[in-house]
Formats: sequence, structure tokens, C-alpha cells
Amino acid sequence: AGEFQSHTPYLYSTYESHCEAAPTDRDKIMILGSGPNRIGQGIEFDYCCCHAAYALAERGFETIMVNCNPETVSTDYDTADRLYFEPLSLEHVIEVARKERPRGVVVQLGGQTPLKLANALEKEGLKVVGTPVDAIDLAEDRGRFGQLLNRLGIRQPAAGTARTVEEALKVADRIGYPVLVRPSYVLGGTRMRIVYAPDELAAWLDMAAEVVQDNVVLIDQFLEDAFEYDVDAICDGKRVVIAGILEHVEEAGVHSGDSSAIFPAYKFKAGVRDEMQQITRQLGLKMGVKGLMNIQFAEKDGLLYVLEVNPRASRTVPFLAKATGLPLVQIATRVMVGDSLDECGLFEDPVAPHFFAKAPVFPFAKFPGADVLLGPEMRSTGEVMGIGRTPGEAYMKAMQGAGVHLPKSGTVFISVNSRDKVAVIPIARALHDLGFLLTGTRGTALALFDAGIPTQMVYKVNEGSPNAADLIRKGDIDLVINTPLGAESRFDEKEIRVAASDRGLPIITTLTAAEAAVESMRIEDNFERFALQDWSQ
Repeated sequence: AGEFQSHTPYLYSTYESHCEAAPTDRDKIMILGSGPNRIGQGIEFDYCCCHAAYALAERGFETIMVNCNPETVSTDYDTADRLYFEPLSLEHVIEVARKERPRGVVVQLGGQTPLKLANALEKEGLKVVGTPVDAIDLAEDRGRFGQLLNRLGIRQPAAGTARTVEEALKVADRIGYPVLVRPSYVLGGTRMRIVYAPDELAAWLDMAAEVVQDNVVLIDQFLEDAFEYDVDAICDGKRVVIAGILEHVEEAGVHSGDSSAIFPAYKFKAGVRDEMQQITRQLGLKMGVKGLMNIQFAEKDGLLYVLEVNPRASRTVPFLAKATGLPLVQIATRVMVGDSLDECGLFEDPVAPHFFAKAPVFPFAKFPGADVLLGPEMRSTGEVMGIGRTPGEAYMKAMQGAGVHLPKSGTVFISVNSRDKVAVIPIARALHDLGFLLTGTRGTALALFDAGIPTQMVYKVNEGSPNAADLIRKGDIDLVINTPLGAESRFDEKEIRVAASDRGLPIITTLTAAEAAVESMRIEDNFERFALQDWSQ
């Protein structure tokens, strides 16, 4: 209340005749945070904003944090020189900037929330430091971005944009179902959906109307049964350093914040790694990125597709910083304000000395009856890291850290889609060799039985009783492997997944995750344990 002098003031705006902000004359940079958190958003962006404040302070700048989340470190009294506890709306940010007159504004580190303000801030005369606003707009404008990829000869899923229901239906019909739809400029995959039919698309547009508002709807071909990779890099305008390539354990279409991932990626097909690195460097320089960038790739049938490019910090940056032992956000922040990668001491791509697994933590236990099937809208509330000498060891530690304890014995229920019936055989055989009893629905059980793997057949939920959900509720199942494909199986098998979730059973919904789980289940519990600091030295 102004009764005592505050050396690190918390500031709130109000409509009054007297202003107590008392800005200084120092050279200052304003950092925009990610705003309030909810289920479906991680806190990784808060990590990024904090490390940016530390790096800017070392460079002699006064730091101004604009954020409105009381549960974050960025709003602690000793993180930035000045904190404006304000919503991340254009009106509030502009008013703070008019009072403080910063040299520039950082929008790359708070996710999509501050990024969508970049154009308006520049029109108001504020300098957006780092990646130019035009490059940000290029990445978000699917038309412009698609043209860039076409000019460069880079493969992408068929895509289109729409502003009305009629336009959306025409675009989806041209692309072919299933399609991935989402509003532009959203955080955490909000309202993103995989849609299988025109009536579903019309219903989604009606439901998402309040999110879409004046922005366009992005419609993309959905690559079912594809492998996804995340690439994080730092570009200074002249050179690109690739911080890491993460291999998603889940299939393409699962939000990167919800997907378990292994670093370094190790299941590449021939030439895929080199192609990813080449495209990342090419796009970073062509778009004029200065700071962090993230590219999401999908590989299907040996072909590599660019799903999207984000000229900002991604949710995987804190994970990679810990895995590589490099202060990636601080380096990127220095690049944003004019330093080169050479001046930051980053001369080549970092090499990981071990395997690192990222596993999300979900709140399903607090929401009985919720379907645990993952999709493009983020649902996790945090993540953990596992470190090991092999991918299996790292994945097992990550699973345990996330509270998922894979069984060492018991019965495994397996129900996979028709495409997975051949690929699931080695997984089932490995489980059988480990001593597990196997049970499955008719199609899966017959496929395994034909391969010489003993499997007990059970009813589907709609075929009679006792069915798979009944066995799970009775406690006769210890692990569920269920890979739905298409709208019908995603909804028909929901009861199985809900029953397993309510009993706290581990549920695996992709074969890549099942492979990783089996590999980790082979490992004995007497593995070595180390502190992160021991591994990064």
C-alpha cells in the first residue's frame, strides 16, 4: 500500500489519478509470461521466463515481468526487478509499456499467449526483440507458411484454412478425412480435435466458436499411425544450433506436452535424422529466427513431413536444458538482444552422454470416469525425467517418477486395431516370455493365437458379459494395451480405458509406447540411481 519502500515492487494497475510505479531511467527489457495456468498447460514457460530474466540481468538490463499467475516463480519477488501482476491482454501490456518505456519486449518465452500480441505491439511502436514479427506471422499464417515450404521443396500434410462452416467443410472434403482442426494462436492445443466426418466438424465449429472468434480455423490432414519428432534449436540469424531431437513414444497427433519422449532419438529410419537437421537449419535461416524455435516432424512410410514450426520456446526446452547441461534459454535470450552463438560459446550441436526420457503426469485419478485416450489437446499437468544408460532404463525411471508402475507379473489385456495386428506380435511374445498371461478381444486374440502365442479370448464391451471392462473392474487385469484407430474404435473402447483408469492400471494406447514399456519391464529393479548433477558433469 506504499507504506514502506519496496525494492522489488509488485505492481497492479487501476484507474486512478495518481501513479506509484516510479519507473527508472535504466535500459530495460519487458518479458511477457504465459498468464494463468489451468489443467492442460505445463509450467515450462515459467521456467523460460525466469531464465530470461536472469540472463538479461547479467547483461545489465533492468527486467520487467508481466504475468498474472500467483503460483509461478516468475512472479516471485526476487526473479525480476519489477513485476506487473497483469493479464496478458493488449490493453494492459500497452499501458505498462507506456509507463516503463522498455527498450524491447520478449514474446517468445510464454507460449502462444504473448506471441499473438506481437503484431499489435509492433503497431503500437514497441520493439519485439529477437525473431521479427513477420517471421512469427509467417509461421502462424498457414497460407504463407505452406507457400514457403513449397518453394523450399519441403513435404507437409495437406492443409487449409477457413473462417466459416461452409469453407471448413469444403477444405476438409478436399483434404480427406480424418482431419486435425484447431483455432490459430492457441495454447496447449485448446479445442484441437481429430475429426472423422462432416457432422463432427460442424459440431466442433459450433463448440469452439468462443475460441475461434476472429481468427481462422486451421485444418490439416491427420497422419494416423505415424511417428512424431520434436526438434528444438537456437538461431542467431547466421547459424543454427540444434539443441536436441526428441522421439515421441506416442503416435503423431498426441500433443507434445502429453507425449512421452526419448532423447536422443534412436529409432530413425535411414536418412531421416540428416533430413530433419537440414530442414531445421534451412527454415531457421530462411525465416530469420533469432532465438528459440521448435519444429514438429512426422514420419510415415519412410516420408518426412513438417507438421508445424513454432518460432518460440517449446515445452521441451527445459527438459533439453537439463539433459544437455546447457542453459539454453539464457543463451537464446542473449541471442535475442544481439549476441551471436559464437559469443555465447555455443559452437556445435550438443551431444547427450546418456538416454533421457520425458513422461507426462496426468490428473486422471482426480477425475473418475475420464477417458485417458490422448489426443491433440493437452491434458497433462506436469512431467518428470528419467535418466539411464539405455532407452528402456530411462523410460522405466520416468514411468516410476510419473507414478505409473508397470507390473512384473500378472495378466495383460491386448486389443489393437487391424493395422497393428502384425506389429503387436513381437510385443505379445515378449510379454509371454516374461511370464505374463495374455487376454484379448476376438480379432487380436486370433492373430496372436495364429502366431503361436497362447491368448485367452474375451468379449468386447458390446458383445456380452463378462467382457474386458468387467475383468478389469474385478481386478483380473494388470496392464492394458489398447490402440484404437478411427472414430468408431476410439469411442467404442472408451469404457475399457475408463475402467482401467478408475482402477489405477497402466494403460498404453500406442505400440511404440508398448515397445518401450516391454523393454523397461525386462530391466531388474536394482539399477543405479544418480542425481541429475552427477550425470551432467
